[in-house]
This record gives sequence, C-alpha cells and structure tokens, in this order.
Amino acid sequence: MPENRSSLFGAQVDRRSVLRYAGASGIAVASASILAACTGNFSGGGSATGSKTTTFGSNYSDPAPKAAFASVVAAFQKQSGDKIKLNTVSHNDFQNNINNYLQGSPDAVFTWFSGFRMKSYAKSGLTLPLDDVWTKIGGNFSDSIAKASTAADGKKYLVPWVTYPWAIFYSKSLFAEKGYEVPVKWTDFTTLAAQMKKDGLIPIAFADKDLWPACGTFDYLNMRINGYKFHVDLMAHKESWNQAKVKDVFDHWNEILPYHQTGSLGRIWQDAANAIGAKKAGMMVVGSDQIGAQLTGAQYDDLDFFAFPEINPDFGQTAVEAPIDGFMLSKKGANDKIATAFLEFLGTAKAQQTYLGVNKADIATAKNADTSGYTPLQKKAQTFIGAATDLSQFLDRDSLPAFAADVMEPALQSFISSGKFDMASVESQAKQKYQGV
Repeated sequence: MPENRSSLFGAQVDRRSVLRYAGASGIAVASASILAACTGNFSGGGSATGSKTTTFGSNYSDPAPKAAFASVVAAFQKQSGDKIKLNTVSHNDFQNNINNYLQGSPDAVFTWFSGFRMKSYAKSGLTLPLDDVWTKIGGNFSDSIAKASTAADGKKYLVPWVTYPWAIFYSKSLFAEKGYEVPVKWTDFTTLAAQMKKDGLIPIAFADKDLWPACGTFDYLNMRINGYKFHVDLMAHKESWNQAKVKDVFDHWNEILPYHQTGSLGRIWQDAANAIGAKKAGMMVVGSDQIGAQLTGAQYDDLDFFAFPEINPDFGQTAVEAPIDGFMLSKKGANDKIATAFLEFLGTAKAQQTYLGVNKADIATAKNADTSGYTPLQKKAQTFIGAATDLSQFLDRDSLPAFAADVMEPALQSFISSGKFDMASVESQAKQKYQGV
C-alpha cells in the first residue's frame, strides 16, 4: 500500500475524482448542444463589465443532478443578488469538446473533476488558480481533499464539490427473494453470476456505448489483482502495459465476460442501470452518482452495494474508486468577481447540503457538512469511502486525457467485443502519448 496517506472522513487515503448539471425557473439556459458551439453568448465579466452576472458551463444534464444544482444556483442568486447564466450540455459532449471549449470562448466557471485532467488543464494555462478562493474555503476541507485540488505547481485549481463510490450495485429485494449472499472473494462472485444466469437473470448489467463505463471494471480488477500503487503508476505510465500483470487483469475479466449483458457497446449506462431497477439484472459495476440518480423512488430505496470482490489477498478490498466532482475557473473568469463569489459559495457546506437535499446519489466533500439527512445509501457510501485505505479516481481522469480517449477506451471496447486486449499496441501508443509529459 502507498505511503504518505492523509485523512478523509477519518480514513487513510491518497487521491480521487467524475461529473453532472442544473437549470431552474428564472435561470437562463443556453441552447447550445455542444461546448464547442459556445461563442460568447454570455458576457461573463461580472466585475469587469459591471453586469452582476457571470456564466457557468455545466454537464449536470441528468434530471436529478440538474434539479439539485438548480436549487444551488437559486440559493446563490437569492443570497447575493447576482445572476448565473447556465450553458448546459450532455456529459459526453462536455468531455469530448472540452479542449475546443477552453481554447475558444468558455464560460467563466465550469464543472470538472480532480485528477490528472485537472492538473493537465492547469498546466496548459487554460484555467486559473484559485488560491484566493481557498483562503476563504480551505477550512471546510480535509488535507486529502485539498491535495486532490492542487496541481503540479502547488496551486489550487479546483473547488471540490461532491464525491461518491464506485462499487457493485444490486436490488436488495431481488437478493432477498433469490436467497443470494453478497460475495466477498472472486470465486464467490463468479459462482453467484453463474447462479443468476441459471435463474434467468442478466448476471452483470453492462453498457459501454459512452466509452467510459468499462473503465470502472478495469480499475477495480487492476487494483484487486495488482494493488493501488501499481494501478496509479500504470495510469501515469510509470509501468508498462505490455506485461504479465496487465494480462492477468484481462484473463480475470474474460472469466466474467460471459455474464455481461449482451449488446453492451450499443447501450447507454442509463439503460443498464434500469435493468437493475427492473430486477432483470443482478449486479452492476457503477458509481452511486450514476445509478443513484437514475433510479428514484422505490427503486432508489431498494438499492444497495458491496465492495468489488477480493482477488489477491495481499490487497484485499480496501482500495475504493471514489471520484471528486468540482469546479474550475477559465481564463475568461479573470477579474470576474461574481465568478469568484460563486466559487466561494460552492465551496461551503451550505451549498453542498442544498445540492444533496435534492440529489441523494452523492455525499459532501466539505467536512463540516450536516449529514443527518443522509439516506441509508448515502450513509453507507460515506462509511465505505471512510474505511478505504486508498482512493483512486477513474481511468479516464487518472490518466493522460489523450491516452484515455484515443487509446484505452477504444481498446476496452475491442476487448469487450473480442475478448482480446492488445497489450503491445496499447504500450506502443502510451509511449507516444506520454512522451514529454
């Protein structure tokens, strides 16, 4: 296990990070369908223009986080008298167009997340440091959260927002009905999947049309087999992709591929999550931020999760994937006092509690947040993250953006389709992508 761990929720951890949006009555929302289409429709210069308005680029486009963040914006506007103009687009469009967006005419404040990608855009000069903001909000966060918000130059570039665990989610009532027991070890997991298939269920709900969902399964397999330290070193290309340890990951994945939901490359994650809610599927490797927002009402109340099973006893189940969402300031936000005030507001327990009062899929990063209103699922998520010895981000956020998007995500789709992972090709491409990084 890695050294130099700091504390989050009283636990020992190292790093973290993922995504979401808003829109409410009285809030102007741009109709652009992709971020690249943003060409300065909003003034975004609160203090420079004297307009008392700033702009916000958001990927909180699913219903639950959208409504939740709308309540946050409304609270800020009521408290400050300032206005937030929103430009909201889908998650995938947001991520796929982020480079063009930041190099073009971006909004002053925008949603993003910690990890390699935050550091990458900080290094590029496309985003601005937030050390002045952190002088106001720093006391709200643990040292580990502060570390996750810091770039290579030692400056803070992220206002942390919420976090959540990736795990294996299931329907409590379905498990009770079938008499299934939560698996702890790999053999228990594969045996359970086989039994679910015999029972006429889809053992593992799965979707990868969006490219990123499969990354979560890879991350957990790699951490369970090779440990957290090897995983983060592989993400940074300090380890080669063309070696036996990586082959072992895909050998294990091949053991459970027959239990994956078929047709996954043409399915969006929401439809896979709905199979859990409808009790057509037994298990799904996914984040609470996704499935907890997709399934509402009785289906949400029926949700539970367990840790990805142990494979190598040397590493157990103690590493957890727990992304941190947050907000950054673009170059356009320079000298925008409304944008700065909004970021300071977002870094408070009050703002996070407002959001979580509507969206029950996440938990607060502010250590002084009131958690008394958490649902059982949120309380379990907080305990789960707090008990972890190490927290990873997510493959497409913990690695070089161009490597994740251009190399690994297509390679994972190819593996899912064929059962074969070309380690030599991935390593060759990794050398090119990481050259000079």
